[in-house]
Order: sequence, then structure tokens, then C-alpha cells
Amino acid sequence: MVDWGFSYLVHNLICKKLEIPPLMELINENKLYNPLFLSLILFIFSFLLWLKLSKHKLQNLPPSPPKLPIIGHLHKLVKLPHRSLRDLSVKYGSLMFLNLGQNPTLVVSSADSLKEMVKNYDVVFMNKPNTTAANILFYGCKDLGFSPYGDYWRQVRKLCVLELLSARRVQSFQFVREEEVDAIIRKIHEAAVNGDVVDLTKMLMAVSSNIVSRCVISRKAEDDNGGIHFGELTRRVMVLFTTLCFGHFWPSLKWLDYVTGFISRLKSTFWELDLFFDQVIDEHKEKEAIDETKDFLSIILQLQKDGLDLTQDNIKAILLDMFAGGTETTSTTAEWAMSELLKKPDVLKKVEQDVRKVAKNKQKIELNDLNQMKYLKCVIKETLRLHPPVVFLVRRGTSEAVKLGKYDIPPNTTVFINVWAIQRDPIWWENPEEFIPERFENSRVDFKGQDFQFIPFGCGRRDCPGMPFAIASLEYLVANLLFRFDWKLGDGETSETLDLIENYGLTVNKKVPLRVMPTIFHPST
Repeated sequence: MVDWGFSYLVHNLICKKLEIPPLMELINENKLYNPLFLSLILFIFSFLLWLKLSKHKLQNLPPSPPKLPIIGHLHKLVKLPHRSLRDLSVKYGSLMFLNLGQNPTLVVSSADSLKEMVKNYDVVFMNKPNTTAANILFYGCKDLGFSPYGDYWRQVRKLCVLELLSARRVQSFQFVREEEVDAIIRKIHEAAVNGDVVDLTKMLMAVSSNIVSRCVISRKAEDDNGGIHFGELTRRVMVLFTTLCFGHFWPSLKWLDYVTGFISRLKSTFWELDLFFDQVIDEHKEKEAIDETKDFLSIILQLQKDGLDLTQDNIKAILLDMFAGGTETTSTTAEWAMSELLKKPDVLKKVEQDVRKVAKNKQKIELNDLNQMKYLKCVIKETLRLHPPVVFLVRRGTSEAVKLGKYDIPPNTTVFINVWAIQRDPIWWENPEEFIPERFENSRVDFKGQDFQFIPFGCGRRDCPGMPFAIASLEYLVANLLFRFDWKLGDGETSETLDLIENYGLTVNKKVPLRVMPTIFHPST
């Protein structure tokens, strides 16, 4: 729609240029029937009408549901947006255009549309939205996840892929996984001896947090060293990223973020994070000469010392990336895996047999054992299909307009890739809502970003470099839980009554914590 101010400006400019009296003067002097004036009005009206029609003709936008004034389609994202947008895509198509507040948004809900977007326009849609939370917490978006595509992003990406998250580096931290998993196994063992019910959700979150934290900074996330509880700080970051930000949807209303206290909460959390990172970096520099342990931070500091162009704020942003991206995603996926297995006792029994057959007569599961646990790998894949760690991949288009399929996509359009919907698409998956690990037994479909119907770790240049780290932790953790214990639901719950209702946040986890009753497995029985 042409702005009214533009019409007014055109009217005044033309009237002054042709020395035609302003409209009110003509009305007062009863000169509205002046032929020149009528011709001018007709010309302006025709021009504006042509401009409006041309704009609509040039922009063949994807289908869009009816919207409300001011908020647009935001009301469609209440509660579980991945489900509501999937339901809308069934009616309006795999490419759907929404207005989220003042943000034009494209929702992609099919593997074919995603493949076309990645193959033809991956660079166009490389950037992520520069949100208020990301800008404050990640030091002006200096991390890998939010930094704009360019030389700095390529440098940080190379650092993560080659130095921090390579297969060799991930394997070098196996001792951390073993120690932290052994710690949780001891707690579960004690509960089994006492006949206690275990809050497995809480335990999985703790072990996942500690694995990531020790690999990154050689310190447990749940420690209170230095007076700062970093596990709690990380959880606050996750909550802030899912808090409504008025400025993101309505730039003219960003002042409301100060009124609601959102900005002050962001800054307060940032200051605590900044203080914590300063302490940890100083500690690493002090013990650099005597400590041979190489965690992520010590590797980065050594590369910086060798000439890598990174400031201290750059390093802090990258560290926060590691925590935010690697903690809750692993624990949530492990929780969903155990929940789905307890929901299907026959599948649970089959995967237990797979794990125990490989690890037979051993005291503990070894790293090489995991490659032989074929059905366990199918269980992990099926869990990632039904419950991807991040249900939306969010991209921000550049100033360039593109043609996607038969539709025109305007510049500066945000893109929501509905991973959850794509991975439950009946075109690609038989009985897509069912937990059936066997579907992967004779399938070459993998989660490495080449099969667009299965993208739990993303695809294209912005795929998740932490995939090897996440899978290594996830497989080892779940395998040990299945090897050491038999499981049944606690609090009188059964497989039929087990609640799998979702809770939407930075990840989509179980709304009700998973409470279970472990029994120690004795191989001789």
C-alpha cells in the first residue's frame, strides 16, 4: 500500500510546481471544476492505482491466512507454534507467508521447498535475525550462531569445525563423558538399591551440562566456584531467548522492553556472564604454563596467542555459544529417547538386547562398542526425527528479492524452517507420528544435512558444527542407561498413561518431568 504521506507530498509538489492553488483554497473559491485541476487529480489517482496494482502483480506472494490488525499472525504462534504452523501449512501450502507484528515471514514446511532454498539461495538466507537478546548477550552477535555471514563468521566457523569440534577433538574428551556418566550411574544405582523413584529429567540435565562445561572450561556447570552458579546463568539465558521482545516485532514499540524490565534482565544476566567469563579466562591464563589439559577455552587462547585475530569479547561470545547450543539439546533428546522407549516396552526390550549383547561380559561400555549397537543408533535417529532439538531453523533474508518455486519472496523476509513438520511429513515418512526405529534399519537417510527430510542439526552452510559432539554424548549416555538398569515408570504410571505433552522453549522438552524406577541389571539373570 502506498503511504498516505507520499500522496500528500506528491500533491503539494505538483501543485506548487504548476502554481495551482492548494486544495482548501480551491474549495473555498469554488474552483474545483477547473479542467486543469480535474485532469491533475485524475492523473494522480491513476498513477497511484497503477503503482498499487503493479506492486501486487510483481509480488506473487505465497498463500497467507487471514491476519489481525497490528499483531498480524502472531496469535497463530501461541503455545506450540511448530504444531500450529504445521496445521496451517496443510491448508495453505508448504510455502506460507505470515506477518509477525511488522516482520514479513516465510514459513517453509516441506523438504522439497527447503532443498530448493538451500541449493539456490543458501547465501541469500545465510544470516539470522539480530534480536535484542542476541545483541546484548552475545557481545553484539560475535558468536558463530548469530554473527552475520562474512569474513568473521567464516573465521569462527573454521575455528569450531577444525579445532574445537573435529572428530579427533571430540574423541579426546571421551574421558569427560565417561567420568560424568559414571557419576550419574552411581546416583541411579543408589536410588535403585533404596527402591527410590528417580527424576531422570533433572539428572540428564545435570550430566549434559557438566559434560559441556568441563569440555569448554574444565569446570562443572553446577559448581559455585567464584560465587557464580553458571548452570543457573545458562538457564536464565535460555529463558530470556523465549521472552516476548516488543522491539523485535514492532520496532516503534521497543521502548516497552524497558518498561517491562526485559532490557534490565538482559543486561543483569549479561553482566554476571561477563564477570564469570573474565574469571575463567584469567584462571586459564594463570595456569597455562603448568596445566596440560586442553579444553576449548585453552585451545582458543593458544590460537589467539599464535596470532588468531580474536578479542576477549569474541572469545566470550563463542564460549556462550558452546553452552547455549550444547547443554539443553543433548539432555532433552536423551529424555525423549527414554520416554519413547518407556512408552513402547517392546522397543525398549529390543534396544536393551542390542546394547547388552555388544557389551556382554564387560564392566563398562567402551567407545568402540557404540559402532556395533546398530539398533541403538536407529533409536537415536528416530528420537531426533520425532523430537528435533530445535524445531525451527530461523534465517533472515538479505536485501535481495528471490523467486522460490512460483512465489516472489520480498527482501528482508524472515524465514522459519519448520524442522518438526518436515520430519513428520507423510510424503517422506510412513506412519510419521509413530515411534518406529526400524524405519532406519535399511535406510541410508542420515542427519548430516544432505537428506532434507531429516535435518535435526540443520543444513547448508549454517548447519550445526556441534553435531559430532552431541551424538557422541547422546549415544554414550543412553547406551549406559540401558546397559546398567532395567526401567519402569514411577508414581504408578504405565506406558499407556505416560504423558508426552510438549513444553515449548529454546528446545521442545517434555512438559512433565520423566520420573522412573530403576532396577539394577544383573547379566546372569
